[in-house]
Order: sequence, then structure tokens, then C-alpha cells
Amino acid sequence: MSTTSFGGYIVKNKEQYERISRAVYVRKSVRLLRLDRGFRKDMDTLQVVCGLCDWSGQLLFYQTHLEQCHKQYVCSFCSSIFDSQLLLNEHEENACPKKPVYCCLKEFGCKEQMLRSELKTHYLTEEHGRSLTACVVEIQKMQSSTDVDMKTEASSSAFETSTKASLATELNENDDTMEEVFKVLGLFSAGARSVREELQRLAQEEAQMNRAVEETEKNYSSIRTSTEDSKNMLSAIQTNLTVLREDLLMLNTRFEEQQVTSNDGILIWKITGVSTKFNDARSERQTSIYSPPFRSSPSGYLMRARLYLFGDGNARRTHISLFFVLLRGQHDSILPFPFNPKVTFCLYDQTPAKAHIVESFRPDPKSNSFQQPRSDMNIASGIPRFAPLKVIEDSDTPYVKNDTMFIKVIVDFENIPKVVVPFAAKLNPGLPTHIQHRLIQREIEQRAQAAKPTNLISTDNKIETNKS
Repeated sequence: MSTTSFGGYIVKNKEQYERISRAVYVRKSVRLLRLDRGFRKDMDTLQVVCGLCDWSGQLLFYQTHLEQCHKQYVCSFCSSIFDSQLLLNEHEENACPKKPVYCCLKEFGCKEQMLRSELKTHYLTEEHGRSLTACVVEIQKMQSSTDVDMKTEASSSAFETSTKASLATELNENDDTMEEVFKVLGLFSAGARSVREELQRLAQEEAQMNRAVEETEKNYSSIRTSTEDSKNMLSAIQTNLTVLREDLLMLNTRFEEQQVTSNDGILIWKITGVSTKFNDARSERQTSIYSPPFRSSPSGYLMRARLYLFGDGNARRTHISLFFVLLRGQHDSILPFPFNPKVTFCLYDQTPAKAHIVESFRPDPKSNSFQQPRSDMNIASGIPRFAPLKVIEDSDTPYVKNDTMFIKVIVDFENIPKVVVPFAAKLNPGLPTHIQHRLIQREIEQRAQAAKPTNLISTDNKIETNKS
């Protein structure tokens, strides 16, 4: 074999050439260099010797020599390459994984064709199991018949010799089949052993699950007992809670009764934080507020006022709405219903001008709002358009000072004349109640006396007219 030196390399054969060529190519690829055409030309003129025969020549013509003089033996199933026909035949007969083959038990029922690589999977199928069973049964029959024949023909020595020879020939022919059968039996034995181990594991898991179920049942029984105790305790707590609610309701009623601000049918309601309450009403966080309760007398009607600072219903966004509410009291069963006294509302002007806003209404006896209360309070009823919103929206309004406003509620049991209502509303709230009533009565009498001379003059004029 000759050697050649080129480009700093000494090359002895094709393999060394290919290795050096790949190394040079990788190195050039890493360094981003172009292909060395001179190096390739030097390699093509390299003298080489064929490893399969005595041919020698330049490397450029070596591939042509291989294709013309040395045929390659290629497996038609898996495309593997071999050096001789003998090796190719041995590969195809015994080892090629892609060659279609039949099961060794084809005569006993396994007639499906498959690849050699699929045989192990086929051995585990139900079909192969049935074929194996048929094969074993047939072998047993053959052994039984062989024993009977040997006993029957034992008397004839000449025939015995021929029978043994025939049997030996038949056994030799079946050696390959038996070997395959034993292999399959070995696979089934391994599979059975795996199944047995798996069954043992499942049995252990089942025992553990049974123990867990027993523990769960015990825990469930204790939990159920505990749950029943909890239910009984909860029932007792609910009963106590009902009693406590009743007691709380009674205490709330007594508290509200103690919070009654007046017992003469007149309430002066001081409302603080007007701007905050107004914003809450506008954003609908709290559309209305309630006044403290008040009574018409110590044993009279229990009442309160309800104020919508941003209006209610059709009056929303335009007017203040002010309503009257009847509450359930302790003496309702002895009081007359429906409630019919006139109700007067007065929004105080907190400046010396005293331009109070005064509105009155007479209860409707047919309305449920003025019947005897059946719940804590009746539906509110009153004056939806009590006053325009600007009376509290204006920054210099006389009705709100220091973020505080005052509303007076008068329940008129004396039928005060309409013309006297503004006078009653403007009375000094600091005066005692009996003095306020006295002043109101005096005002009524003075207005009556002032109206008498006018009536007399009108009567005299009528008499003189009749005389004439």
C-alpha cells in the first residue's frame, strides 16, 4: 500500500482519507472557510489498494471498481448489507426482524402472518394460547399412540427395529417444532409467574384496602355519633338563640321606648353631618334616615319621621321627601285607629329671618299606613315634595348651618286652624310645652276676635239694606 503526503497530511488508505476529510471539513466549517479544491484534487490522485481483491489505483476510480467488480448483498426486507450470499441467507432465514413469518404453531391454529419482530407479542395473545393448548394435547396423543404401538409390536423383532427407526425419524423431524413449543412454554411460564406475582400484590393491596375500609367504617360510626351529638347541641343552641332573639327584641323595644324624646306629640329633630348623609342618599348607599321615636302622650301613639335627603320616587333629584311613620307601641290595643290627627312638618330657617318651610297633611283613614301596626312599623306616608333640593345644596342656605339642620314634627290633636299653623311652627322651641299650647290658644282667640267686628259690620249692612 502506498502513501502520499499533501497539505501537511500523510494518507495511507481510504478510511484515513475520509477521516481526515471530515476533520478538515469540520475545521473549515467552524472557521467559516471555503472548500479547499486543491486538497480534494490531491486526495483524488491518492494511490489505494482494494481490500477485497488485488486491484490498486487512484482513489478517484475506487468507487467505480467497487460497483463493477464487487457486488453487495442487500437484505430485501431490512436493507442490511452483507459480504456474501451465505451470510445474507442466514440473516433472512433466522434473524431478519422485518421478514414476514408464520407462527411455529401454524398447523394448530395460528395462521396469521406477521413480522419476526412481532412474534413475542403474538405469543402472549389469546389465539396463540389456544393453539398452544391444541399442540400440547396433540403431543400427548402422539406419545400415547407411540407407547401403544411399541407394546403391540414388541413381539416382532424385525418390525420393532423398523418402528424405532421410523419413530426416531419422526422425532427428529419434530425437534424444531418442539424447540419452538418449549420456547413458547417458557414465555408462558414467565408470564404466568408475573401474573402470579401481580395477583399476590393485588391480594396484599386488597387486604390493606379491607383494613382501611374497616377503619373508615369505625371512624364513620364515631363521626356519625359525634354528628348526632352536634345536631342535638345545635338544636339546643338554636332554641337558646330563639329565646335570646326574643329577649333582644324585647330589650330593643324597651330601649327605643326609653329613647323617646318627647311625650307631647311634638318632635324637634336635630340632623348632623348633613353633607355626608346627602352624599350617601345621592349615591344610594343610604337613601333615607329615621328620626328618634316620639309619643303623643306617655301612653299614646309611638311615631317617628323618615327623611329622604335626595328625594324619593318621582321627587328624586328634585325635592326633599319627608314622611310620617307609625310604630308599634305597647298601648296600641287601647288606642283608636285609623290614626287621623293632622301632621305638620317644619324645616327651620336658622337665621333671624325665620323663613321656616312649613307643610301639613291630613292622614288618609283608608291607607294601611295609618292602621294599627302589625309589624315593627307601618309604611311611611307624607309629603314627597316637601322642599326643593337647593335649600340644602346651596352653600349659603339658611336651613343648614354648621352641617346641621332642624326639622320639627307636630301631631295636632287640637285641630289648630290652618292660619295658625305657621305661628305654632315658629314658636320658640325652648318654651315649655304647656306655654306653647297657651300661646297657640291665645293666637286662635285673638284671630277669632279680630274676625268678629267684620262679621258685625256685615250684619248691620244687611239689616239696613232690608229696611230700605
